[in-house]
Amino acid sequence: MADADLSQLVKAYDVRGVYPDQLDEGLAELFGAAFAEVTAAREIVVGHDMRPSSPALVEGFARGAAARGADATVIGLCSTDQLYYASGALGLPGAMFTASHNPARYNGIKMCRAGAAPVGQDTGLREIRARVEETMRSGLPAPRTAPRPGRVTTKDTLASYAAYLRGLVDLSGIRRLKVVVDAGNGMAGHTVPTVFDGLPLDLVPMYFELDGTFPHHEANPLDPKNLVDLQARVRAEGADLGLAFDGDADRCFVVDERGEGVSPSAITALVAARELAKQPGGTVIHNLITSWSVPEVVREQGGVPVRTRVGHSFIKQEMARTGAIFGGEHSAHYYFKDFWNADTGMLAALHVLAALGGQDAPLSALLGVYQRYVGSGEINSAVEDQHARTEAVRALYTGRDDVSFDDLDGLTVTTRDWWLNVRPSNTEPLLRLNVEARDEETMAAVRDEALKTIRG
Repeated sequence: MADADLSQLVKAYDVRGVYPDQLDEGLAELFGAAFAEVTAAREIVVGHDMRPSSPALVEGFARGAAARGADATVIGLCSTDQLYYASGALGLPGAMFTASHNPARYNGIKMCRAGAAPVGQDTGLREIRARVEETMRSGLPAPRTAPRPGRVTTKDTLASYAAYLRGLVDLSGIRRLKVVVDAGNGMAGHTVPTVFDGLPLDLVPMYFELDGTFPHHEANPLDPKNLVDLQARVRAEGADLGLAFDGDADRCFVVDERGEGVSPSAITALVAARELAKQPGGTVIHNLITSWSVPEVVREQGGVPVRTRVGHSFIKQEMARTGAIFGGEHSAHYYFKDFWNADTGMLAALHVLAALGGQDAPLSALLGVYQRYVGSGEINSAVEDQHARTEAVRALYTGRDDVSFDDLDGLTVTTRDWWLNVRPSNTEPLLRLNVEARDEETMAAVRDEALKTIRG
């Protein structure tokens, strides 16, 4: 069994570490047993991504759950949102083995309760970790076996997942579109062909071969360098748009017909408008570093915007608390009430395709109404004292006219013409800066002034 430090392995929302040094089959078995105990499940569902280590880890996890009396339904290769679909549709707690966009040597576990309800530190993960540690201290090689061990069976959910998504967005009447999809050798290479099958789309696939070593580029579209191949291919093909998915295919980034990246805030605003057209007066969740355009569009469409901290656990909590119909983040996570409040980049992509194909303008023109301001993107700075540098930013703007402050997540400074947010990383000695303004010149001036103070 891996000689793991669980304080390093168990994160705020998931389990993630290097295979097999930090996470191996034996430890996965202990997590499976603890997960079954904490959820009190009679049955669980388990899936995995394309990493070479994933099948063995799933086998260990399922064995641990079965030892504690829970049946384990293994759905095999899947995207993270396909696992959420299985959890919601089957009404079962679930576990997804993936390390998302992390390098090939990593793997991890994302867990949820029945109905895709998240499992984080405050919703079961802390207790799961404690039970694993207790078993490790006992010296037992494996979990104690229940009087009636569970069974391990397999089930294919890809076709029903695809049909469910297509049932939420009608693309039958759209004009034919050419779309380039960069799967990054991740799970979109598995899901996209089935989801797009039979739709009026000419699909140009890029890097659809499942390969957890990521031979072409890192499967992290949040980093602009990983979009370069897609942007070039969209221009070369004369395509209507491009889509880029991360490794476990729960996030989706969009490139317009010019090969220009589209802000996830613009996609959030577009999808919010479409969802509000179906459910007038609904609540839409957005985190505090999405563009000003998002709450503006929500209000214009008669909806109620609700601002939250950054992070999927906060979004999902607010989705449940408010009964929100949709939620979006700057990181291209999109959450839908019709998808058990879980995030699915694939459903957001279908909304973009439906909106584009339902009218004649190119994507850049369609989205122009939602791209109203100029943003800096997220800029990281290594600092020794996060609190001190944050307070230095506060001091910089204190006493200026038309300035307000709030501390919902780090420090947000707001004026009539711009806003900035500085927030600490939870895992590294970094401060993350985001700036948005009404024009490029103002954004650059505020960005540079804030960075000079942060890096003091």
